[in-house]
Amino acid sequence: MLSQQDLQQIAKKGITEEQINQQLNEFKTGFPYLKLKAAASIEDGIVATSEQDKQTYISAWDQYKQQGHKIVKFVPASGAASRMFKDMFAFVDADYDVPTTAFEKQYFDNIANFAFYDELDAACRKNEGKSIKYLIQEGQYKKVVENMLFEKGLNYGQLPKGMLLFHRYDEGARTPMEEHLVEGALYAASGGQANVHFTVSHEHMDMFKKRVEQKADLYAQKYGIKYDISFSEQKPSTDTIAAGPDNEPFRNDDGSLLFRPGGHGALIENLNEIDADIIFIKNIDNVVPDRLKQETVDYKQVIAGVLIQLQKLSFKYLELLDKGNVEHDKLREIQHFVEHAFCRRPDIQSLSDEELAEYLKKKLNRPMRVCGVVKNVGEPGGGPFLTYNQDGTISLQILESSQIDKNNQEYMQMFTQGTHFNPVDLVCAVKDYKGQPFNLPQFVDRSTGFISSKSKNGKELKALELPGLWNGAMSDWNTVFVEVPLGTFNPVKTVNDLLRPQHQ
Repeated sequence: MLSQQDLQQIAKKGITEEQINQQLNEFKTGFPYLKLKAAASIEDGIVATSEQDKQTYISAWDQYKQQGHKIVKFVPASGAASRMFKDMFAFVDADYDVPTTAFEKQYFDNIANFAFYDELDAACRKNEGKSIKYLIQEGQYKKVVENMLFEKGLNYGQLPKGMLLFHRYDEGARTPMEEHLVEGALYAASGGQANVHFTVSHEHMDMFKKRVEQKADLYAQKYGIKYDISFSEQKPSTDTIAAGPDNEPFRNDDGSLLFRPGGHGALIENLNEIDADIIFIKNIDNVVPDRLKQETVDYKQVIAGVLIQLQKLSFKYLELLDKGNVEHDKLREIQHFVEHAFCRRPDIQSLSDEELAEYLKKKLNRPMRVCGVVKNVGEPGGGPFLTYNQDGTISLQILESSQIDKNNQEYMQMFTQGTHFNPVDLVCAVKDYKGQPFNLPQFVDRSTGFISSKSKNGKELKALELPGLWNGAMSDWNTVFVEVPLGTFNPVKTVNDLLRPQHQ
């Protein structure tokens, strides 16, 4: 039962009582698993481009950029880096003082290879009166880690990933935020301007903006462009209520309701407010130094070229359907395009030409995304699938393991033996054929949320995540999967990932 005080707390967040009741009901009922046809593959659902195709798509994208379209690079950057340092937090709390696990040994054996080494060394000298080298010689390993993690030093345990030093250069180390500014200049600039949008958490916003301000001019001069850099926060209205094991609202010690961020799916609201024709989406930690960037730049242009060519054809067909009285053969041509380009396979044999025209218009007139997918190398996360929709049609979707029934042996085999993986490498077309922006929340499949187990102050709770940004939040978009090289996927999930050759 919600009290008057609860209702005031809810209203302050911009959430309705109806939404809260819906969320509490979802804790009780859970979310349905998706019905799968197959894991997408090169044989069915994934496009593999030849060298000639690649050049054609790059050329198409280059031409598009010169036509005055607005392009935005959208970077979800609100995640804190704390999970990156889980092993090092554990080391500080351990009942031993010297590196013992393989992870700890790797960290200290290679500490001089981290891009943040010089800054960490300066922090140790300031706070401990000794360099990293001397602290290690004296066995004071934990002092080194404390200066990396905590506020007295670099405070990396609390900063967002976008603010950490990832890569070394002669002119100084760079953060992922800077690497994304460089990428924006290399493949997303149009008319001499690169538009980059970062989603940042409230507590880090001022610091993030200040750092961007300090660095943007440097890269603007280097690449001969101007930047338009914007920011947004995850909206409080997208937070979700937490529940106890009994599915009743979880309360804080002061009796107030506990709300949690709704996950990256909440960012569909932020994405919806971006004024752009084309939007690139890429995670903050998936960046490489300049010496390895060309492959990433090439394939970003390839997937963008695929997108705008499909969009051009879609718009041509939509304009034709708009005029009405489309001949039967032409309708079949459009049907073939919808089925072939987007793997949308309906059972529409019984439809009249008039009904078919209406159906095709509805299927074509929606946001479109092209997703780069890489060969599966066992990384955790989502994969590309052909799934059944509620109306019985089939479409391409990116699924997380939590959306798949673990008791269904056939489905689990599809998931574990899938040939490809989604590295969050998307380019999106978000305006219709009349140049009007789509209302993106209308295309979310609300039945694809997630429920996870968490705890607060030692008490168990259930957390509700909204349909993921590239999962259920884009469920009703037209989707295309294009194979991209593994070299375009270099995420940093732990601090020791920065020691991989791709980040050195």
